[in-house]
Amino acid sequence: MSAAMRSRRFGLIAAIAVVSMALTGCISTPPVAESGTSVPSALQRFYGQGVSWSKCESAGLTCATVTAPIDWAKPASGTVKLALIRHVTTSSKRVGSLLVNPGGPGGSGYEMVRDGVKLYFDDDLRASFDVVGWDPRGVGRSDPIKCLTDAQNDDFLYGLPAAPEGSDAWLASRVPIEKAYAAACAKNTGPLLGHLDAESNARDMDLIRALLGDRKLDYLGFSYGTFFGAHYAKLFPKNVGRLVLDGPVDPAVSEPQDFVTQMAGFETSYRAFLADCLTGSCPFSGTVDDALAQSKALFDRVGTAGLQSSDGRYLTLSSLGTALSYPLYSQSSWPALKGMISDLQRGSVDRAISFADGYNGRDDDGHYSEGNAVYTSALCLDGVFSTDLAGTRATMDAIAAAAPTNGALYTYSDWAHFDNASQNWAYPSVLKAGAIPAKGAAPIMVVGTTSDPATPYTGAVSLAKQLDSGFLVTRNGEGHTAYGSGNACIDKTVDSYLITGSVPSSDPLC
Repeated sequence: MSAAMRSRRFGLIAAIAVVSMALTGCISTPPVAESGTSVPSALQRFYGQGVSWSKCESAGLTCATVTAPIDWAKPASGTVKLALIRHVTTSSKRVGSLLVNPGGPGGSGYEMVRDGVKLYFDDDLRASFDVVGWDPRGVGRSDPIKCLTDAQNDDFLYGLPAAPEGSDAWLASRVPIEKAYAAACAKNTGPLLGHLDAESNARDMDLIRALLGDRKLDYLGFSYGTFFGAHYAKLFPKNVGRLVLDGPVDPAVSEPQDFVTQMAGFETSYRAFLADCLTGSCPFSGTVDDALAQSKALFDRVGTAGLQSSDGRYLTLSSLGTALSYPLYSQSSWPALKGMISDLQRGSVDRAISFADGYNGRDDDGHYSEGNAVYTSALCLDGVFSTDLAGTRATMDAIAAAAPTNGALYTYSDWAHFDNASQNWAYPSVLKAGAIPAKGAAPIMVVGTTSDPATPYTGAVSLAKQLDSGFLVTRNGEGHTAYGSGNACIDKTVDSYLITGSVPSSDPLC
């Protein structure tokens, strides 16, 4: 199964957060007896480990590190550390723990809770639950993987191409580059690189559930975090408590079709942006179709002009595709997208490069997070890609047909990279597309947004039907994911389900 373009909804929070470190005191917690979890003897040392929670970051937060096996099938072959953070409720109405994940793959649940717990989870939810985030294996504070140096990432993502992007010569020139990338990931990461798949993460989630002392898992997952949640329900249906899967990835859709559907979703969102733009001051003019044609002409021109940012990096068609997708995740970012386009018309690319940086996890000092590396690694393990460049080209053509304005740009930075990298990956794929019924699981809420560019609404409809106990909650609107986006109907429906277990009698169509 393939991923949505990496969700950066919560990555923006860090820019406005003021963090202070206050590491004091420890709280030892041996919760396994409370959770009542029975596991094979080879796993007992993991499920039976003590957990020491320390005050950290800011008031109301505690942190801990737990240990999981790198390979759950061979638990004696090595371990990985998982970094946890929780916002502890002091309310007498406490229901339990709520595990949360922002998506990705490669998103930091630790940073989500540290920087956004009071912005994205309302008072009722925070009063009812200890909100718990974690950095999934390979991410951030949880034994991060490594592929390239910062300088190598700059060249990989922003270097001038050896041939016109999209040409057969360009595609062939990417093969040695992707082989070198895959080899660097394998060399610099080691065996963990082969175990960043969704099922390994789902097993980590069950370990965390037990170590928190919870008999059932209550979980709120966004974007690719829904893929973790769906696979958790598949592996541990009897341990499912209240699961909310918001902006879901459809596990039944194979990679090529998933990428085509997703890029068509971004095209639809870009069309909606233009319709809104043309109602006021806009860099384009005429009808929406006129603006689409003007957009394509502008993007083709600036993406092939060899324009450099103030720090010397190049805006290529690939990096422009990344820059365009970033503000389409949220309707609130449309004014910034308008500004970026106006800059491009003047030949200024700094804002476009900064948007690409935001998506690529590059900070102002030129340091990269491991997000892109985790994203690539997880996709190569969680899906089945092409076996040769002919397959790569076929899907590139399909995406360009489904998204005629920007689709080709997205293929250069997204599909062409992942498909080529996966053909040269050091570890084989471990998952194939397939429906997940999760028979025996408690009711599972699937939340879909009608104009979600990254995880189109059709995926939510599909997953809700696949799950034996699934039920659909619809948000009518633009943007990626629904909870915490300002829709009171969605927030109330999700809160009621998580806090009381209340399942709506029908889709509220928020």
